[in-house]
Parts: sequence; structure tokens; C-alpha cells
Amino acid sequence: MARVKRGTITHKRHKSILRDARGFVGGRHRLIKSAKETVMRAGRYAYRDRRVRKRAFRQLWIARINAGVRAQGMTYSRFMEALIKAGIALDRRSLSDMAVNDLEGFNQVVAAVKAAAG
Repeated sequence: MARVKRGTITHKRHKSILRDARGFVGGRHRLIKSAKETVMRAGRYAYRDRRVRKRAFRQLWIARINAGVRAQGMTYSRFMEALIKAGIALDRRSLSDMAVNDLEGFNQVVAAVKAAAG
């Protein structure tokens, strides 16, 4: 039976790891063992942080809406409750964008919500 030399497969796998480790500092982008550990850790962080990013943006949107609404004499929670009762279907992302970039339009939405809330 013929002997199987596995150098090409190992070389291909190592090359793949080093390609993923580009930009890392020191031995982390040169040495296979260090690069592999760092690439695996980076992958775990990337997986986790794709979910964390969604939370962070939601927190940012809520903080911006709260700041805009408090300037009009309401709290965030009362505003969101009244927004649902008023039947206005704007999400937090668009409300946040309005509070930052279109203050006049945001104030009109707050006035409409106040009127509907009573």
C-alpha cells in the first residue's frame, strides 16, 4: 500500500489560520499555535458581540428618545405607553433618529402622543 503524505493538507490548514490572523501583533500572526488560539478567541468574541451590538444600539436609542421626551416634560415609559395607545407605529430606531436629526418632527410626535393620552 502506498504511503500518504499529509503535508499539503496541513499546509493548507495553517495557511487558512494565518490568513485569518492578519493584522494581529507579534507572534499571533506568525506562529501557528498562537495564531490559532487568537483566531478562535476572536471568533468567539465576534459571535458574542453580534448579539451585544443589538442590545447596545437599543440602549442608545432609548437614551436618545428619553432625552428628547424629557425636554417635553414626559418620561420615556409614559411616552412609549401613550405612543402605543395613540396607534403611532414608529419604532425606537426611527424615533431616536428623529430626536437627533429632526427635532421639530419629533416634537410634533410628542405633542400628538400627549393629546391622545389626554
